[in-house]
Amino acid sequence: MSSPVTGSRILALGHYQPARVVTNDDLAQLVDTNDEWIRDRVGIVSRRIADGETVADMATAAAGKALANSGLTAADIDLVVVATCTSIDRSPNVACRVAAKLGIAAPGAYDINTACSGFAYALGTVDHAIRAGAARNAIVVGAEKLSDFTDWTDRSTCIIFGDGAGAAVVTATGEGEPAGVGPVVWGSVPEKSDAVRIEGWRPYIAQEGQAVFRWATTALAPLALQACERAGVAPSELAAFVPHQANGRIIDGIAKRLGISQAIVAKDIVESGNTSAASVPLALSKLVERREVPSGAPVLLFGFGGGLTYAGQVVRCP
Repeated sequence: MSSPVTGSRILALGHYQPARVVTNDDLAQLVDTNDEWIRDRVGIVSRRIADGETVADMATAAAGKALANSGLTAADIDLVVVATCTSIDRSPNVACRVAAKLGIAAPGAYDINTACSGFAYALGTVDHAIRAGAARNAIVVGAEKLSDFTDWTDRSTCIIFGDGAGAAVVTATGEGEPAGVGPVVWGSVPEKSDAVRIEGWRPYIAQEGQAVFRWATTALAPLALQACERAGVAPSELAAFVPHQANGRIIDGIAKRLGISQAIVAKDIVESGNTSAASVPLALSKLVERREVPSGAPVLLFGFGGGLTYAGQVVRCP
Protein backbone atom coordinates (compact mmCIF):
# COMPACT_ATOMS: atom_id res chain seq x y z
CA MET A 1 0.00 0.00 0.00
CA SER A 2 1.46 3.37 -1.01
CA SER A 3 1.96 6.09 1.56
CA PRO A 4 -0.51 9.01 1.70
CA VAL A 5 0.27 11.84 -0.69
CA THR A 6 1.30 15.02 1.09
CA GLY A 7 2.27 17.15 -1.89
CA SER A 8 4.39 17.11 -5.01
CA ARG A 9 7.92 17.88 -6.17
CA ILE A 10 9.75 18.43 -9.43
CA LEU A 11 11.65 15.28 -10.27
CA ALA A 12 13.42 16.42 -13.45
CA LEU A 13 13.50 19.12 -16.11
CA GLY A 14 14.11 19.39 -19.84
CA HIS A 15 14.06 22.05 -22.53
CA TYR A 16 14.17 22.50 -26.29
CA GLN A 17 15.00 25.41 -28.57
CA PRO A 18 15.00 25.56 -32.38
CA ALA A 19 18.36 25.59 -34.12
CA ARG A 20 17.95 28.91 -35.95
CA VAL A 21 19.43 31.87 -34.09
CA VAL A 22 18.20 35.35 -35.01
CA THR A 23 20.45 38.14 -33.77
CA ASN A 24 19.69 41.80 -33.26
CA ASP A 25 21.77 42.56 -36.35
CA ASP A 26 19.55 40.20 -38.32
CA LEU A 27 16.48 42.13 -37.21
CA ALA A 28 18.16 45.40 -38.15
CA GLN A 29 17.94 44.17 -41.74
CA LEU A 30 14.13 43.98 -41.43
CA VAL A 31 13.18 47.06 -39.41
CA ASP A 32 14.69 50.35 -38.31
CA THR A 33 16.53 49.21 -35.18
CA ASN A 34 20.01 48.28 -34.01
CA ASP A 35 21.78 45.99 -31.58
CA GLU A 36 22.57 48.69 -29.01
CA TRP A 37 18.97 49.93 -28.86
CA ILE A 38 17.55 46.42 -28.40
CA ARG A 39 20.08 45.49 -25.70
CA ASP A 40 19.38 48.72 -23.84
CA ARG A 41 15.58 48.56 -24.04
CA VAL A 42 14.85 44.87 -23.46
CA GLY A 43 18.18 43.16 -22.74
CA ILE A 44 18.00 40.70 -25.64
CA VAL A 45 20.99 39.73 -27.79
CA SER A 46 19.45 36.85 -29.76
CA ARG A 47 16.43 34.60 -29.94
CA ARG A 48 15.60 31.20 -31.43
CA ILE A 49 13.03 30.96 -34.22
CA ALA A 50 11.33 27.73 -35.29
CA ASP A 51 11.07 26.83 -38.94
CA GLY A 52 9.24 23.56 -39.44
CA GLU A 53 8.67 22.76 -35.76
CA THR A 54 5.20 23.16 -34.28
CA VAL A 55 4.30 23.97 -30.67
CA ALA A 56 3.60 20.27 -30.17
CA ASP A 57 6.97 19.27 -31.65
CA MET A 58 8.85 21.56 -29.28
CA ALA A 59 6.69 20.55 -26.32
CA THR A 60 7.33 16.88 -27.05
CA ALA A 61 11.08 17.39 -27.32
CA ALA A 62 11.24 19.19 -23.97
CA ALA A 63 8.90 16.71 -22.28
CA GLY A 64 10.84 13.75 -23.66
CA LYS A 65 14.07 15.15 -22.26
CA ALA A 66 12.49 15.75 -18.85
CA LEU A 67 11.05 12.22 -18.83
CA ALA A 68 14.44 10.73 -19.74
CA ASN A 69 16.07 12.74 -16.93
CA SER A 70 13.47 11.62 -14.39
CA GLY A 71 14.15 7.89 -14.45
CA LEU A 72 10.45 7.25 -15.04
CA THR A 73 8.90 5.80 -18.20
CA ALA A 74 5.88 6.76 -20.25
CA ALA A 75 3.91 4.07 -18.43
CA ASP A 76 4.39 5.94 -15.14
CA ILE A 77 2.81 9.20 -16.35
CA ASP A 78 -0.90 9.72 -15.72
CA LEU A 79 -1.29 13.45 -16.42
CA VAL A 80 0.05 15.76 -19.14
CA VAL A 81 -0.53 19.53 -19.00
CA VAL A 82 0.74 22.01 -21.59
CA ALA A 83 0.75 25.78 -21.10
CA THR A 84 0.63 27.65 -24.40
CA CYS A 85 -1.08 30.60 -26.07
CA THR A 86 0.29 30.01 -29.56
CA SER A 87 -1.00 26.63 -30.69
CA ILE A 88 -2.72 27.19 -34.05
CA ASP A 89 -4.67 23.92 -33.83
CA ARG A 90 -7.62 23.85 -31.44
CA SER A 91 -8.14 20.10 -31.33
CA PRO A 92 -6.60 17.70 -30.56
CA ASN A 93 -4.90 19.79 -27.93
CA VAL A 94 -1.15 19.96 -27.54
CA ALA A 95 -1.17 17.79 -24.41
CA CYS A 96 -2.82 14.93 -26.30
CA ARG A 97 -0.29 15.28 -29.12
CA VAL A 98 2.60 15.17 -26.64
CA ALA A 99 1.16 12.11 -24.93
CA ALA A 100 0.71 10.31 -28.25
CA LYS A 101 4.24 11.09 -29.43
CA LEU A 102 5.78 9.93 -26.15
CA GLY A 103 3.63 6.78 -25.97
CA ILE A 104 1.86 7.78 -22.76
CA ALA A 105 -1.29 5.66 -22.47
CA ALA A 106 -4.60 7.18 -21.26
CA PRO A 107 -3.32 10.17 -19.26
CA GLY A 108 -5.42 13.12 -18.24
CA ALA A 109 -4.42 15.68 -20.87
CA TYR A 110 -5.28 19.35 -21.13
CA ASP A 111 -3.86 22.67 -22.31
CA ILE A 112 -3.93 25.84 -20.25
CA ASN A 113 -3.72 29.38 -21.62
CA THR A 114 -2.76 32.20 -19.31
CA ALA A 115 -0.05 33.39 -21.71
CA CYS A 116 3.24 34.23 -20.01
CA SER A 117 2.20 32.99 -16.56
CA GLY A 118 1.10 29.66 -18.02
CA PHE A 119 3.78 27.36 -16.64
CA ALA A 120 3.28 28.51 -13.05
CA TYR A 121 -0.49 28.15 -13.48
CA ALA A 122 -0.04 24.66 -14.94
CA LEU A 123 2.34 23.63 -12.17
CA GLY A 124 -0.19 24.85 -9.61
CA THR A 125 -3.03 22.83 -11.14
CA VAL A 126 -0.86 19.71 -11.35
CA ASP A 127 0.20 20.08 -7.71
CA HIS A 128 -3.48 20.33 -6.78
CA ALA A 129 -4.35 17.26 -8.87
CA ILE A 130 -1.62 15.21 -7.20
CA ARG A 131 -2.62 16.38 -3.72
CA ALA A 132 -6.24 15.43 -4.49
CA GLY A 133 -5.24 11.96 -5.63
CA ALA A 134 -6.22 12.52 -9.27
CA ALA A 135 -2.65 11.90 -10.50
CA ARG A 136 0.67 10.63 -9.21
CA ASN A 137 3.23 11.47 -11.91
CA ALA A 138 2.72 14.34 -14.33
CA ILE A 139 4.50 16.13 -17.14
CA VAL A 140 4.08 19.92 -17.16
CA VAL A 141 5.18 21.83 -20.27
CA GLY A 142 5.41 25.45 -21.32
CA ALA A 143 5.76 25.71 -25.11
CA GLU A 144 5.37 28.61 -27.51
CA LYS A 145 5.88 29.42 -31.18
CA LEU A 146 5.51 33.17 -30.94
CA SER A 147 7.08 33.66 -34.36
CA ASP A 148 3.76 32.56 -35.90
CA PHE A 149 2.12 35.61 -34.32
CA THR A 150 4.89 38.18 -34.75
CA ASP A 151 4.58 41.13 -37.12
CA TRP A 152 8.10 41.27 -38.51
CA THR A 153 7.51 44.84 -39.72
CA ASP A 154 6.69 46.14 -36.21
CA ARG A 155 9.95 47.11 -34.55
CA SER A 156 8.30 47.53 -31.14
CA THR A 157 7.35 43.83 -30.91
CA CYS A 158 9.40 41.80 -33.39
CA ILE A 159 12.58 42.33 -31.36
CA ILE A 160 11.10 40.73 -28.24
CA PHE A 161 9.83 37.24 -28.95
CA GLY A 162 11.32 33.81 -29.50
CA ASP A 163 10.28 30.14 -29.70
CA GLY A 164 10.99 27.20 -27.42
CA ALA A 165 9.75 24.86 -24.72
CA GLY A 166 10.55 23.78 -21.19
CA ALA A 167 9.13 20.88 -19.21
CA ALA A 168 9.08 19.32 -15.76
CA VAL A 169 8.20 15.87 -14.48
CA VAL A 170 6.28 16.30 -11.23
CA THR A 171 5.73 13.44 -8.79
CA ALA A 172 3.86 12.89 -5.54
CA THR A 173 5.57 13.21 -2.19
CA GLY A 174 4.67 10.81 0.58
CA GLU A 175 4.32 10.93 4.32
CA GLY A 176 7.48 12.23 5.98
CA GLU A 177 8.78 13.73 2.72
CA PRO A 178 8.58 17.52 2.44
CA ALA A 179 6.63 18.94 -0.47
CA GLY A 180 8.81 20.39 -3.19
CA VAL A 181 6.17 22.61 -4.81
CA GLY A 182 4.90 25.41 -2.60
CA PRO A 183 1.41 26.91 -2.61
CA VAL A 184 0.68 28.90 -5.75
CA VAL A 185 -0.16 32.59 -5.60
CA TRP A 186 -2.14 33.47 -8.71
CA GLY A 187 -4.50 36.08 -10.04
CA SER A 188 -5.17 38.56 -12.81
CA VAL A 189 -5.95 42.18 -13.61
CA PRO A 190 -8.87 41.84 -16.06
CA GLU A 191 -9.41 45.56 -16.46
CA LYS A 192 -5.93 45.79 -18.02
CA SER A 193 -6.27 42.70 -20.20
CA ASP A 194 -5.83 44.67 -23.43
CA ALA A 195 -2.22 45.52 -22.49
CA VAL A 196 -0.99 42.32 -24.19
CA ARG A 197 -3.17 40.65 -26.81
CA ILE A 198 -3.35 38.17 -29.68
CA GLU A 199 -6.79 38.57 -31.19
CA GLY A 200 -8.69 37.64 -34.35
CA TRP A 201 -8.26 35.02 -37.03
CA ARG A 202 -5.00 36.38 -38.47
CA PRO A 203 -3.57 37.78 -35.27
CA TYR A 204 -0.34 39.53 -34.46
CA ILE A 205 0.95 40.17 -30.96
CA ALA A 206 0.17 43.69 -29.80
CA GLN A 207 1.03 45.22 -26.47
CA GLU A 208 1.07 48.46 -24.56
CA GLY A 209 4.71 48.24 -23.53
CA GLN A 210 4.82 51.11 -21.06
CA ALA A 211 1.65 49.98 -19.28
CA VAL A 212 3.03 46.46 -18.90
CA PHE A 213 6.38 47.81 -17.70
CA ARG A 214 4.77 50.01 -15.03
CA TRP A 215 2.54 47.18 -13.80
CA ALA A 216 5.35 44.65 -13.70
CA THR A 217 7.84 46.86 -11.89
CA THR A 218 5.38 48.18 -9.27
CA ALA A 219 2.75 45.51 -8.59
CA LEU A 220 4.52 42.17 -8.89
CA ALA A 221 7.23 42.12 -6.20
CA PRO A 222 4.67 42.06 -3.32
CA LEU A 223 2.87 39.17 -5.03
CA ALA A 224 6.12 37.25 -5.45
CA LEU A 225 6.82 37.80 -1.76
CA GLN A 226 3.43 36.26 -0.97
CA ALA A 227 4.56 33.08 -2.71
CA CYS A 228 7.61 32.98 -0.42
CA GLU A 229 5.46 33.60 2.65
CA ARG A 230 3.00 30.82 1.75
CA ALA A 231 5.90 28.40 1.27
CA GLY A 232 7.48 29.41 4.58
CA VAL A 233 10.67 30.53 2.84
CA ALA A 234 12.30 33.89 3.53
CA PRO A 235 13.53 35.81 0.46
CA SER A 236 17.04 35.65 1.96
CA GLU A 237 16.88 31.84 1.77
CA LEU A 238 16.23 31.70 -1.98
CA ALA A 239 18.97 30.14 -4.06
CA ALA A 240 17.50 31.44 -7.32
CA PHE A 241 14.75 33.59 -8.78
CA VAL A 242 13.31 32.50 -12.13
CA PRO A 243 10.83 35.11 -13.36
CA HIS A 244 9.13 35.30 -16.72
CA GLN A 245 11.74 36.49 -19.19
CA ALA A 246 9.82 39.52 -20.36
CA ASN A 247 12.38 42.30 -20.31
CA GLY A 248 15.79 42.64 -18.70
CA ARG A 249 14.88 45.86 -16.93
CA ILE A 250 11.67 44.35 -15.54
CA ILE A 251 13.59 41.35 -14.19
CA ASP A 252 16.16 43.63 -12.53
CA GLY A 253 13.43 45.84 -11.07
CA ILE A 254 11.50 42.98 -9.48
CA ALA A 255 14.66 41.31 -8.14
CA LYS A 256 15.80 44.57 -6.55
CA ARG A 257 12.46 45.05 -4.81
CA LEU A 258 12.57 41.48 -3.51
CA GLY A 259 15.96 42.15 -1.87
CA ILE A 260 17.51 38.88 -2.99
CA SER A 261 21.12 39.85 -3.66
CA GLN A 262 22.27 36.35 -2.62
CA ALA A 263 20.13 34.57 -5.23
CA ILE A 264 20.92 33.72 -8.82
CA VAL A 265 18.53 35.67 -11.04
CA ALA A 266 17.75 33.89 -14.32
CA LYS A 267 18.52 36.01 -17.38
CA ASP A 268 17.80 33.59 -20.21
CA ILE A 269 16.13 36.48 -22.03
CA VAL A 270 19.59 37.51 -23.25
CA GLU A 271 19.92 34.52 -25.56
CA SER A 272 16.31 33.34 -25.89
CA GLY A 273 14.12 36.45 -25.91
CA ASN A 274 10.63 36.39 -24.46
CA THR A 275 9.18 32.88 -24.94
CA SER A 276 5.96 33.46 -22.96
CA ALA A 277 4.82 30.29 -21.14
CA ALA A 278 8.06 28.54 -22.08
CA SER A 279 10.33 31.12 -20.47
CA VAL A 280 10.22 30.01 -16.81
CA PRO A 281 10.76 26.25 -17.37
CA LEU A 282 13.31 26.95 -20.12
CA ALA A 283 15.37 29.19 -17.83
CA LEU A 284 15.01 26.83 -14.86
CA SER A 285 16.02 23.79 -16.89
CA LYS A 286 19.17 25.56 -18.05
CA LEU A 287 20.13 26.57 -14.50
CA VAL A 288 19.75 22.97 -13.36
CA GLU A 289 21.56 21.56 -16.39
CA ARG A 290 24.50 23.87 -15.69
CA ARG A 291 24.35 22.86 -12.00
CA GLU A 292 24.13 26.46 -10.88
CA VAL A 293 21.53 25.68 -8.20
CA PRO A 294 22.05 22.93 -5.57
CA SER A 295 19.60 20.06 -5.42
CA GLY A 296 16.90 20.74 -2.85
CA ALA A 297 17.52 24.49 -2.77
CA PRO A 298 14.47 26.80 -2.80
CA VAL A 299 13.77 28.59 -6.09
CA LEU A 300 11.09 31.21 -6.64
CA LEU A 301 9.23 30.87 -9.95
CA PHE A 302 7.07 33.79 -11.07
CA GLY A 303 5.25 34.19 -14.37
CA PHE A 304 3.31 37.26 -15.51
CA GLY A 305 1.96 38.81 -18.69
CA GLY A 306 -0.97 38.57 -21.08
CA GLY A 307 -4.30 38.80 -19.37
CA LEU A 308 -2.86 40.46 -17.29
CA THR A 309 -2.25 37.28 -15.30
CA TYR A 310 0.36 36.26 -12.78
CA ALA A 311 1.30 33.12 -10.86
CA GLY A 312 4.24 31.96 -8.80
CA GLN A 313 5.42 29.42 -6.29
CA VAL A 314 8.57 28.32 -4.48
CA VAL A 315 9.90 24.96 -5.64
CA ARG A 316 12.76 22.79 -4.48
CA CYS A 317 15.39 22.35 -7.15
CA PRO A 318 15.55 18.74 -8.45
